[in-house]
Amino acid sequence: MLDAMEAATRTYLQAAVAGGSYLGWLAELPDGRVVGGGGVVICPWPGTPTDHQPRRVWILNIYTEPDHRRRGVARRILEAILAWCRDNGCRSVSLHASNQGRKLYESLGFKPTNEMRLMLP
Repeated sequence: MLDAMEAATRTYLQAAVAGGSYLGWLAELPDGRVVGGGGVVICPWPGTPTDHQPRRVWILNIYTEPDHRRRGVARRILEAILAWCRDNGCRSVSLHASNQGRKLYESLGFKPTNEMRLMLP
């Protein structure tokens, strides 16, 4: 199951990075070792009354290596992503929060929404 997920993700990311609909950020140590990362998906979306941009931005894949957690790595990645969003005229950004990440996201101003999901067979 993980191999299938990895293959699908690789196919998606190769096309999305090349096409500009996925941007990623990495946190590196001075020796070049990556200890965290995150990204955004940018997709066409109709405007709303409060956001006239014809796109929507989702943050995803925020991750910090276990031995580097609780050191501000994820916060710095998120701050860089949010700065990019502001600099590029994004009026809103969304993410799906894990229980572990919820406190960080709330500290940066994220609020819960009414999103619902249905898994189809």
